Amino acid sequence: MTSRPRHPLRVVESRRLTLVAATPELVAADLAGKAAFAGALGAEVPDNWPPEFYESTAMRWSLQQLKDPAEHGWSIWYLLTKKHDPPEVIGICGFKGKPDATGSVEIGYSILKQFRVQGYATEAVARLVVWAFSHQNVTEVAAETLPHLKQSIRVMEKNGLSFSGPGSEHGVVRYVVKKGSF
Repeated sequence: MTSRPRHPLRVVESRRLTLVAATPELVAADLAGKAAFAGALGAEVPDNWPPEFYESTAMRWSLQQLKDPAEHGWSIWYLLTKKHDPPEVIGICGFKGKPDATGSVEIGYSILKQFRVQGYATEAVARLVVWAFSHQNVTEVAAETLPHLKQSIRVMEKNGLSFSGPGSEHGVVRYVVKKGSF
């Protein structure tokens, strides 16, 4: 059984999702385990939580990042499907930090296996790109992936991101969308 969150949360809505911005309390609950996380988020948490690329090391990094109030909203967002009552957490989407000096932010995402290839990542990225561009100092949203991850590239392309060259690590490719072109 889940309960409603005790603290007001920053949320944005899309057609099928509620996106909840991580807070230090939510990430700490996530690290504490499924029951604590479900109670803090007010949602069901599948047995195979967390999704790929968001294991405890990434959670601890997010917790450190969120100690700076300026990073709130520029970290991870939990994705909750509106299909269930109570809602069910299905993945994450978010940024690697607040905009840099050039106005660029990098977005990432990971969906639990049973919810993939249903458009959820595309929908979450679209909503957070709009959210990012609503900030005057954001001029571009970037994403990086491995070239063989075709579904990830498809999510980027559906959201107007175009190939821009090599990424920040060896073997990674980078995609970007500029503010006026989204």
